[in-house]
This record gives sequence, C-alpha cells and structure tokens, in this order.
Amino acid sequence: MADDVTVQDLAAAIERGDPVVDVRTPMEYASGHVPTALLLPMQLVPQRYEELRDAPGPVYVICEVGSRSARVVEFLATVGIDAANVAGGTAQWRALGWPLDLGGDGTA
Repeated sequence: MADDVTVQDLAAAIERGDPVVDVRTPMEYASGHVPTALLLPMQLVPQRYEELRDAPGPVYVICEVGSRSARVVEFLATVGIDAANVAGGTAQWRALGWPLDLGGDGTA
C-alpha cells in the first residue's frame, strides 16, 4: 500500500478491523489516541516490526500529524510490510470531533 490515506479511510479500516499502530510517545498516546490503536513508539519500530508482519491486511500507521508515521511506513515497506500513512494524523481526527480513547499503555 505505502500510500497516504485520510482519517476517513482510517475510520473505515477500523470498522473492518484492520490494525492501527500509533507511533507517538507513550505520553502522547495516553493523552488521546484513535480507538483500537496500539502503541509502538517510532524509536522501537526497528526492533519490533516483526510483530506487524502477520497483521491481517495493511497496517495503518498514525502519529500526531503524519510526518513520523510517514517515515515509519517507509521503513516498513523496506522490510516487506504493507502499511499506510494516515495523513493529518491524530490532530485531524481530533479536529473532526471524532472520539479519542484516553490513557492506557497501548498494549493489547
């Protein structure tokens, strides 16, 4: 996939049950994240990307505005993982007034 998608695309992906990975810091994640998103901070992706290899369908990667997630998506493409960057990120989701989950450490 490796393309940018909108938050509207992400909402549809969540409805389908596609995986969502938030690459922000734990503090950012706890302050409000897209429902169903699991936390995998950007700096840990090179050590933990194998956890995403067997994901059902593409992995939707989100950060605050889309720049960190774009870099993560580029990396994931180099290791053969189908991923999409959520352009506008959590900031766009929040600006639309869509629900955010608060707290948590991002683990399943």
